[in-house]
Amino acid sequence: MNYKEIKFKIRKLVIKTFSWEYWPVWLVYFPVSFYYIYLSIKARSFFFFSASNPTIETGGMFFESKWKIFELMPKAYFPSTIYIETHDLLDTISNKMDDAGISFPIIAKPDKGERGWGVKKIGSIEELAVYKNNTNIEFLIQSYINTPFEFSIFYYRNPKSLQGNITSVTLKKLLSVTGDGLSTIEMLIKKNNRSFLQYKKLQTNKLINFNQVLECGEDQVLVPYGNHILGATFLDYNHIIDDRLIATFDKISSGIGGFYYGRFDIRCTSIEDLKAGKNISILELNGAGAEPAHIYDPNFSFFSAQLVLAKHYKMMYEAAVENNKNGTEYMTYNAFKRTRKLERKFKQKVILQ
Repeated sequence: MNYKEIKFKIRKLVIKTFSWEYWPVWLVYFPVSFYYIYLSIKARSFFFFSASNPTIETGGMFFESKWKIFELMPKAYFPSTIYIETHDLLDTISNKMDDAGISFPIIAKPDKGERGWGVKKIGSIEELAVYKNNTNIEFLIQSYINTPFEFSIFYYRNPKSLQGNITSVTLKKLLSVTGDGLSTIEMLIKKNNRSFLQYKKLQTNKLINFNQVLECGEDQVLVPYGNHILGATFLDYNHIIDDRLIATFDKISSGIGGFYYGRFDIRCTSIEDLKAGKNISILELNGAGAEPAHIYDPNFSFFSAQLVLAKHYKMMYEAAVENNKNGTEYMTYNAFKRTRKLERKFKQKVILQ
């Protein structure tokens, strides 16, 4: 290992050490896990989460089918999306895209996966062929939505109530750099801690011209996904929560049978349209495994994040217990083990690029 590589690793370690948003998931959740154990004892099941959303596999905690969730949702709210089976040939996929009115660029994502795993923006049939060859699993193809705003909206409704609440709104800023008229994109990437952490991935993907010099004020998106793991900045936008926004998501959620607790990932044209429920595209709906993403705002403290997570665990518990009273059984230990085993096998079939 040469000096440059050592220096790179040290800087990366320092950034991650002093910014808790980059800590491993297990470490972030370790303090609040004791509260989860307490709730599990009250519910008499460590797997009570599975009853929080009865119509979603595992309640949406892990290894749930994105396609089956889309089938629950009103079609007016999500972009054209198709389901690709492992045996589908490229011609078949192309025909499915034509039938659904989907054209390049597209977003491809495994049917089962989380935290941006396996998600890729694809710009041509040749790129799609490579993705298909490296993906021996079912996946989704979705129209690429390029509206100006991307939000995460966390929604909760107690099964006993007709009205719910929004507990978290997060604005996602895609990872990008801004030119100064002098520096190359590579230099700009290295100047900023957030983009620096993605340097190796960006270098490997070869989708960005590192030698290009951007004009002063010119922006270059480096990663086209609003994913925290891939460098997007999450900003706390809870200040936009009001009765209109809640009413909009009450209406949307009431059309999704068996959904009570989770997060909508949305692209929209404006905050006003978001509140009115107009010109919005639900890219994904996540259940029990979803996070109130605003906690990853760079100005949000670790202690405050623990309080927010505990509050959401309590809401998940309340939904699950009420659904359990109404006949939804909790996942058994054997079912949990079996599903985790299937998840590991599923992920082994994908060659990530």
